[in-house]
Amino acid sequence: MTGQGSSKKSGAKSNDKGRSDLVVVANRLPVDFTTDEDGHVEWHRSPGGLVTALEPVTREAEGAWVGWSGAPDVEHEPFEADGMLLVPVTLSRSDIERYYEGFANDTLWPLYHDVISPPTYHRQWWDAYRRVNRRFAEAAAAQAAPGAVVWVHDYQLQLVPAMLRELRPDLRIGFFDHIPFPAVELFQQLPWRTQIVEGMLGADLIGFQRGGDASNFVRSVRRLTKHTTRGPIITVADADGKPGRHVRAAAFPISIDSQHFDELARTPEVQARAKEIRADLGNPKVMMLGVDRLDYTKGIRHRIKAYGELLQDGRLDVEHCTLVQVASPSRENVGAYQDLREHVEGLVGRINGEFGELGHSAIHYLHHSYPAEEMAALYLAADVMLVTSLRDGMNLVAKEYIAARSDEQGVLVLSEFTGAADELAPGPLLVNPHDIDGMKDIIVTAARMEPREQRRRMRRLRRKVMADDVAKWSQSFLGVLTAMPPRTSHV
Repeated sequence: MTGQGSSKKSGAKSNDKGRSDLVVVANRLPVDFTTDEDGHVEWHRSPGGLVTALEPVTREAEGAWVGWSGAPDVEHEPFEADGMLLVPVTLSRSDIERYYEGFANDTLWPLYHDVISPPTYHRQWWDAYRRVNRRFAEAAAAQAAPGAVVWVHDYQLQLVPAMLRELRPDLRIGFFDHIPFPAVELFQQLPWRTQIVEGMLGADLIGFQRGGDASNFVRSVRRLTKHTTRGPIITVADADGKPGRHVRAAAFPISIDSQHFDELARTPEVQARAKEIRADLGNPKVMMLGVDRLDYTKGIRHRIKAYGELLQDGRLDVEHCTLVQVASPSRENVGAYQDLREHVEGLVGRINGEFGELGHSAIHYLHHSYPAEEMAALYLAADVMLVTSLRDGMNLVAKEYIAARSDEQGVLVLSEFTGAADELAPGPLLVNPHDIDGMKDIIVTAARMEPREQRRRMRRLRRKVMADDVAKWSQSFLGVLTAMPPRTSHV
């Protein structure tokens, strides 16, 4: 099944041979599937920040998206959905266990997030990671038209750029790292550190959320390879040691479809639902909200601990204040995530048991994922948004909250250790989530902030988020990528 017509405005299309001029490669397709009793497969749009960011770009370009379906051993031909050609990559149960749950999420994820949880290093996981990356590279190579742009995404696929360049040297290749890139002193723990760096250097342009992440990568190149660097430019030597081409590593902070979220939050249905949420909570004077994947990097335990201590200190009380914590299920087969869920739910239960009253729960804990309409209503209902990540590439929840607040009310409490903090300061109240006493003071300040000060801060935040949306992000990255010469001459 081929893609559809052309779009010069987007810079990409599906050509007359059924191959695409823009190919997005990500671990997951932008859809989930369900199978009915008759064995019929149905596909539904999946949640997540990466899908939210990339689906509009790919759809507008009428391009192709290569990714895993999300279930084991599912083989499916490429198919069209919402103006995109979706190209499924099949993963076995062993692939999922070793490549995804193992190397990607129990080795790379904790290592790249400052070793908040200890990484695990297994050679069998690394072997699976290489095999699966090769499968993705081959699928992208088969789908890409001559001279196409291929945009590879995230830590699960760091070997794909070099593999793809080997298969298809005619392609223009971009790579975007959505999570932090660690300092070289941490990155050197990885037994396969040089292979990862060389894999990423297969791209012409490597994007990061923050300037510090790009600098960390360039320092790793200097430490671990013989390639030369000058500022953000890495000169990659060819097989005989001569300078072959230039690779650029730079920050391209990701954003959201802010206009869509703004419009959604203005609808009568969402606004009515926001009022209903507050009524269901007993119309508290202050509603606080946390929205996270249930991940140890998000600082959920630190946030709940600080809130519980505020109740214990008497600086907040359950009659006038409540915390709603949405914790979406995440990587439930990984041991560290199972331990986190048990710990968080135990902490919530203890605080509710100690401080809850009839009609007034201290914490409303919701272990679910919700559609965009419900999220917009929660954002509108919340007086204080708590984003207390211990380490985060960007954190799009913070930007969604801002986009939803056309009433120019609400307070964003934001961790210093998010990419969003680099972009949004000084509008949010910045917090170090490791400093529990400091976080308690900031939460109280947010709960007591006057409407006039809320409005002043939110106006500044909305100007930034509404202007720097996901379309601007993708245009910026693709604009730099397509403007780069495909290769340099020998020096």
